Amino acid sequence: MQLSDLLTPALVIDEGRMMRNIDRMRRRLSDLRVGFRPHVKTSKSIDVSRRLMASARGPITVSTLEEAERFYAHGVTDILYAVGIVPGKLTRVADLRARGCDLMVILDSVDAARAVSTYCAAHRCEIPALIEIDSDDHRGGVKPEGPALVPIAAAMTDGATIRGVMTHAGGSYACRSTDAIAAMAEQERAAVVRAAARLREAGFEAPIVSVGSTPTATFARDLTGVTEVRAGVFVFQDLVMAGLGVCAVDDIALSVLVSIIGHQPEKGWVITDGGWMATSRDRGTARQRVDQGYGIVLDVDGRVLEGFVMSDANQEHGVISRRDAGMIDWASFPVGAQLRILPNHACATAAQHADYHVVNGSRDVIARWERFGGW
Repeated sequence: MQLSDLLTPALVIDEGRMMRNIDRMRRRLSDLRVGFRPHVKTSKSIDVSRRLMASARGPITVSTLEEAERFYAHGVTDILYAVGIVPGKLTRVADLRARGCDLMVILDSVDAARAVSTYCAAHRCEIPALIEIDSDDHRGGVKPEGPALVPIAAAMTDGATIRGVMTHAGGSYACRSTDAIAAMAEQERAAVVRAAARLREAGFEAPIVSVGSTPTATFARDLTGVTEVRAGVFVFQDLVMAGLGVCAVDDIALSVLVSIIGHQPEKGWVITDGGWMATSRDRGTARQRVDQGYGIVLDVDGRVLEGFVMSDANQEHGVISRRDAGMIDWASFPVGAQLRILPNHACATAAQHADYHVVNGSRDVIARWERFGGW
C-alpha cells in the first residue's frame, strides 16, 4: 500500500524520524544519569509505546485510566496515573492493583489524601501516591515550602502510602529561549528535590522524585536528586516544540495526509478535506514568535512547501494559503492531489484519529498501528 491508496484525511507517522527522536531522548537522559518513565498520552498506542519503554513491563506515565487498563492488558505493570485522583475513580484504581498492576496515583490536598485513606480502610487495599508539587504556577500542586505538604503525607493511612513527589513544568511551554527553558528545568528540579527533602525530614520516605516535560528534559543541565523524568510529545515532536527550539521541523514525525478538493483563486485558497476534525483546533504557535496557523504544509513526500500554511479550518475543510498572500501556481495544486500537514500539537492532532499509517521516508505504507481514546 502507498499513501495514494489511503482515504483522506489520514494520520501518518514517519517511523525513522520517530525512532531518532526516541534515541535522542534516551541518550539525553542517560547522560544526565536519570531514570525514564515516558508519558504515553501522546501516542495512546501499544505499538509506539513498546518502542519507548525500558521493558515490556514499563515504566510508563498515563493521563487516563483507560490508558492504564489498556496498557496493563498488554503486560505493562509499572504505571503512574498522572492526573489528580478523585474518589469516584478509586474503584478502577483498586481493581487494577488487585489484578497485579503497580498503579500509582497523584494528589495535592489533604482532602484527596483522606479520601484515598478512607477507601483503602473500607476495602482493605493499598494505593500508593505521589504528591504533586507546583514548580511553576502552571496548574495543580502544592508549593515545596508550603504548609500543606507534610499534612498531606500524614493523612495517608490505612494502606494509602506516599512514595514521593512529582511535578510538571508546563510553564516551560511559554519560555522564549532555550536558556529560559534550562532555567525552568532547574526550577523544576529544585522544587521537587526540596519537597522530597522536607518529607524525609518529617519522617516519610520519598524514594520517587519525578519531573517531566519535553522542553525541560531536553535542556536540563543537571538533574541531581531526581529519580525519573516523564516526557511524551518528544516521540513525535510538533510545531510548538520546534518554535521553542526543542526540535527542528525536520524532526516532526507526525503529519495528516489530506486531499485537495477545490480552489478559491480570488481568495488565494487551496481547499482540502482536512479540517479541524483531522488536525484539531490547537493553535499553540499563535503565542510564539512564528504563528504556524493550523500547520505547515508538506508535499506528499514530506518536503516543506515553503511559504504555505494551513491558515484556516472548518470542521471538514482546511484552507491552504501563502503567508505573504502572493500568487499561487494553481497547476501545482490539482484537485485530487495529496498534501501533508505538520501539527501544532501532536497530542491533540493524534487524538482525532483511530490509527497511524506508518511510513519510513517514502510513500510506502509499511504498517498500520491502532490508537485509542477515552478516559
